[in-house]
Amino acid sequence: MASDPQIEVGLNAAVVAVNGAMPLILTVTSERERMRDGLPFGPFDPSRHRTMEASLRDSVEVQTALKIGYVEQLYTFGDRGRQRHPGEEGPHMISVGYLALTRAEKSSEDRLRNAGARWRDWYAYLPWEDWRDGRPAILDKAILPALTSWAALPEPASPYGKSQSRRTRLRLAFGLDDFPFDEERVLERYELLYEAGLIEEAIEDGNAAGTLTEIQLGQPMRFDHRRIMATALARLRGKIKYRPVVFELMPGEFTLTELQTTVEAISGRHLHKQNFRRLVEGAELVEPTGETIARASGRPAALFRFRRQILDERPAPGLKVGGR
Repeated sequence: MASDPQIEVGLNAAVVAVNGAMPLILTVTSERERMRDGLPFGPFDPSRHRTMEASLRDSVEVQTALKIGYVEQLYTFGDRGRQRHPGEEGPHMISVGYLALTRAEKSSEDRLRNAGARWRDWYAYLPWEDWRDGRPAILDKAILPALTSWAALPEPASPYGKSQSRRTRLRLAFGLDDFPFDEERVLERYELLYEAGLIEEAIEDGNAAGTLTEIQLGQPMRFDHRRIMATALARLRGKIKYRPVVFELMPGEFTLTELQTTVEAISGRHLHKQNFRRLVEGAELVEPTGETIARASGRPAALFRFRRQILDERPAPGLKVGGR
C-alpha cells in the first residue's frame, strides 16, 4: 500500500514597487540555483505564525530586510515537477503566491543589498508585456513566429474533453486578427510560451523537447517564480481599474505626471496626457494639496494626494484605463 504523500506549504511574495518609469519586482538570489533570481520564499510554520500572511511578512523581512505594506493572496501553485526534483523525491512543495505593494525607498537599498535582495525591472523577465514605446519588437521577431508554428502542430487529446484550440488561445492571448491586445492576459501569454517550450523553465522542468528560440525570451527565474510573477502582474493590472491600489506605490504627495507615469509602468501602455487627467478628475481619486513643486523647465507642478474619502463613497474606485 502506497504511503501518503508528504506535502509542505510554502509562501512566495511578488513584491512590487515603482521607481519613476520603472516597475520593480523584489528578487533574491541563490548560489544553489546558479545565481538565478527568485521571489522571496518561506515555509509556513503554523507553530510560529497564526496566519499565512503573518508568516509571509516575516519571511520577506528576514530575507530582504524589508517591511511590506499591502498584501493580497493570488493563487496556490502545486503542479507536480514545479521544483525540478528528479522523481519528485522528498516532500512535495505547494506554494501560495501573494502580491505585495510597497515603495522603493532609496534609504533601504543598502539593507536590501546586505540581505542579498535587489529590485529588478519586471520587464526584464516579461519583455513582451511592455508596450509603452509601441509594439515590442520581440513579438514579431521571435515569439509569434514560434508560437504560430507550434499552434499548427497536431494537438494532443485533452483528458478533460474539448477545449480551445492552440490557435484560438494564441489569438486571444496576443491580440491577433480581430482581437485587441488585452494587457490583463499576462498569465495566459506566459503559459502559452511555457507549453510551447519556448522558455528555459519549460525545458528544465522536462515539459518540452527543447525548442527555444535564438532570442532569449526574458530572463528565466527559479522554479515557477516567473509564472507567479506573471500572475501578480495580471492581478495588479486588473486591480488598478476598480480599486485605488496604485496609491500604495505613490508617496504621500505627487504630481499628476508622476501618477500617470506609475500607471503606465504597471499597465505597460502609453496614456494620453489630457485623457488621463480627465479620467483622474472624473474619478475623484485625488485632491490638490495647495502646494507646488519646481520643475527644471516650465511652470511649477501642482501637488496632489489620494482622497481617502472615496473609499466610503464608491464601491469600486479605480482608474479605468481603456484599451489601446
